[in-house]
Amino acid sequence: MSDREDAASSRFRCSVSERACFEAGIKMATIYHQFVGTPFCARNVADLERTIAECIRVQPYVEDAKVKIRGNTGNKEDQYSYTSLTGDMIDAVVTIVMDGTRVVAEMRFDRELDYPLMFVSSVEKI
Repeated sequence: MSDREDAASSRFRCSVSERACFEAGIKMATIYHQFVGTPFCARNVADLERTIAECIRVQPYVEDAKVKIRGNTGNKEDQYSYTSLTGDMIDAVVTIVMDGTRVVAEMRFDRELDYPLMFVSSVEKI
């Protein structure tokens, strides 16, 4: 571990698995709160998906990030035609690896709850 990582780790009063889950939550919140409202159209939806994933991948402990935008992506018929990203459009999977623990967190629109739910789907020792 680096000196910076040692210093950061010394501030946490939880297990590695709990900290990895915490880190996953930060990444999910970043996806939601940084990108909801972003204007896009069908022509650049793939670029937006890649951009969101790449922004998450540069954060600490991220092994992988995948983002898919669902629903009406809008057609660019004229200069006023675009769609704004909403939470119910985002499907995301973020994988965190920290000190021998892998956590997978997901964001999906849950129809039963009528809510873009963020959740930890797995925690494993590696």
